[in-house]
Amino acid sequence: MAESLAGVTDGDRAQQIVDVLVDAFSELMTADADAFRTKFRKMAADPFAFYRGTACLFYADMAGLEDRWCDERTSRVWIQGDLHAENFGTYMDGAGRIVFDVNDFDEAYLGHVSWDLRRFAASFALLAWRKAFGDEVISDLLRGYLEAYLDQVRAFTRLDDDRSFALVRENTEGAVHDVILRTSARSRLALLDRLTLVEDFQRRFAEGPRTRRLDDTERDRVLAALERYRETVFPPRRRRDVAYDVKDVVGTGGFGIGSAGLPAYTVLLEGYDQALENDVVLSLKQGNVPAPSRVVRDPEIRGFFEHEGHRTATSQRALQANASQFLGHTEIDGVGFVVQELSPYEVDLDWDDLTEPEEIAPVMVQLGRATAKMHCVGDADSDHTLVPFQTEEAITELVGDRREEFVSDLVDFAHSYARRTQDDFRLFVDAFRAGAIPGISSSGTHPVSGVAG
Repeated sequence: MAESLAGVTDGDRAQQIVDVLVDAFSELMTADADAFRTKFRKMAADPFAFYRGTACLFYADMAGLEDRWCDERTSRVWIQGDLHAENFGTYMDGAGRIVFDVNDFDEAYLGHVSWDLRRFAASFALLAWRKAFGDEVISDLLRGYLEAYLDQVRAFTRLDDDRSFALVRENTEGAVHDVILRTSARSRLALLDRLTLVEDFQRRFAEGPRTRRLDDTERDRVLAALERYRETVFPPRRRRDVAYDVKDVVGTGGFGIGSAGLPAYTVLLEGYDQALENDVVLSLKQGNVPAPSRVVRDPEIRGFFEHEGHRTATSQRALQANASQFLGHTEIDGVGFVVQELSPYEVDLDWDDLTEPEEIAPVMVQLGRATAKMHCVGDADSDHTLVPFQTEEAITELVGDRREEFVSDLVDFAHSYARRTQDDFRLFVDAFRAGAIPGISSSGTHPVSGVAG
């Protein structure tokens, strides 16, 4: 990757970074400049935080990269789209199991299977650099991830039902096993106590700096959207259903470093019965344009989705196989929203306490298996028609007897792109500090256009 940018000056690259960010986020910047100023300050913390917030730049670079690891089939599979090291954790699936898996599907789309692997590998190289690991240690850990990925892909070629595979308490170890156990000890009541209060035996959302009360007109629009959402959920399997009776609804800000400026609502539903302890909290978040779609120009893929909310929910169902019973989508004023539960059973893998390679090695193996599962379940065996072949067979055939070459190439890419990102981070911070990102300035005053060379 570094070679593909040979001869590019810092000034040219800085301008490219600004141009890509403006192209990806200009409408949202206009809608909420303060939210993006906050997003950019978070991105300015370190190279890893910058990398997390710039999937759009990654795909702009991928568009110019000759990808040796794609062909007609493996260039058109379901991908998570923003597969970095902090996008793994637990959730409760539709059957009530605590599962460790990939999470966050805001950028999910169809594209090169290698893009997910490259994005993860580079992210881990950045995260491991922050832990002061040497390059050889980083390479060994990435090899463990990629070898486990290929092993699991090959295992799926021998399974009749790959959608039944999941990383759960019984087949995990180390930090992954621990996060599953910790998740199982959480409760819906604790989440409700944090977000809501009870007055006169009625539960409602607590007031807070990130919530706002809706006027009657906006509330009616949200309630109508919830009715449309109900037509998009899948009936629960072996679990109790809810009545979807709304107790309260508030407006909220975006979620996470990648969701600045996106409108969102939070809804409190009557739970599985009239007891106050099991009410359900839903989030309605406006879907964003996924970064891979900016370089994947296939009109058949684009035309498959009604809107970005539909695309997010459909992608998540494809990639998770056994998604939550509450996952669905809707529209508000013609704009797509993804709807899902704010669940107490979603816990991210915490890298802070993983300080030694010996602790991280088994984690990397399990992340490789989780990535393989994600890629291989959303194919001809699923209820989605965009991938009419067996992904595991396509990947296995592509790699063939070039397994060592595949692993080495992606490890080399991880180091190269991590170094590129460290340089890009400096260029971004300098541009942000200079007020050179149109629509956003570091001080909140009117910015200056252009980037100094």
